[in-house]
Amino acid sequence: MRKLFSFIATASLVTFSACKKTTEKFPTAPLSDYFPLAVGKYITYSLDSIVYYDNFGTSASTKSYQVKQVVDAQITDNLGRPGYRIIRYIRSTPTAAWVADNTFMAINTGTTLEWVENNLRFMKLKEPIQQDYTWKGNSYINTNSQTPYLKYYDDWDYYYDSLNMPAKIGTLTVDSTIKVSEIDDQTAIDRTFSEAKYAKGIGLVYRNFLYWNKGNANGTYSDNSYGVILKMIDHN
Repeated sequence: MRKLFSFIATASLVTFSACKKTTEKFPTAPLSDYFPLAVGKYITYSLDSIVYYDNFGTSASTKSYQVKQVVDAQITDNLGRPGYRIIRYIRSTPTAAWVADNTFMAINTGTTLEWVENNLRFMKLKEPIQQDYTWKGNSYINTNSQTPYLKYYDDWDYYYDSLNMPAKIGTLTVDSTIKVSEIDDQTAIDRTFSEAKYAKGIGLVYRNFLYWNKGNANGTYSDNSYGVILKMIDHN
C-alpha cells in the first residue's frame, strides 16, 4: 500500500508539473512599444470621412481631411490614474491652417491601453500581445443606455490578428506592426467593421471603421451611419 501511495503521489506530481508547463505565460512586448506616450509626440494622418446623407440617405460619399494628434500634457483621470491629454487638429487641405477640433485621453495602466473619446472609454490594447489573444474592448461602455448609437458597440471581441508584420500605410512602409481586429459583422440591414494597426515605436498608424444601418422604414441609411479611414502620413 505504501508503494502504491508513493506511485500515485509521484504520478500526480508529474501530471501537475506537465499541466503547469502548458499554461505558463511567456513575457511579451509591453504596450508602450506600440503606443508610446510622451508630451510633444504627434502623428499626422490622412482622414477619409464616409457619410451617408447623399440622395436623401440612399448613398455614401467621402470627404478627405488631414488630422494631427498631439500629446499635449500629462494629466490625471477621474480615477486618479496618470494619463495623457491628446489634442486633435484638423485641416481640409495640406496648406490650410490647423484647427483644434477634439480632445482625447490615453491611459497606459500597465496591462491595458485605455482610450477615452467623446466620454467613451475603450481598451484599445491589452496584454499579453499574443496571436489571437481576445478581450472585450468596449466593456466600459454602457451599450444598454438610452443613447441609440451606443448599441452597436455591444460585445465586441478584440483580438490580435497578426504580430510583428511589415505594413504599407499609404506611401509609407513600417517595419513592425500588430493588427487588432475589433469587429466584422453584417446582417441584411446593417454592417459593423473595425480594425487598427499599431507600429512599434510609433503608435496607431492605420484605422478602418465602418458602421451603417438601413433600419429605416423606407430602407435609407440611418443618421448615425458613418465610416472613418485613418492612414499615417507623418510622425515624430
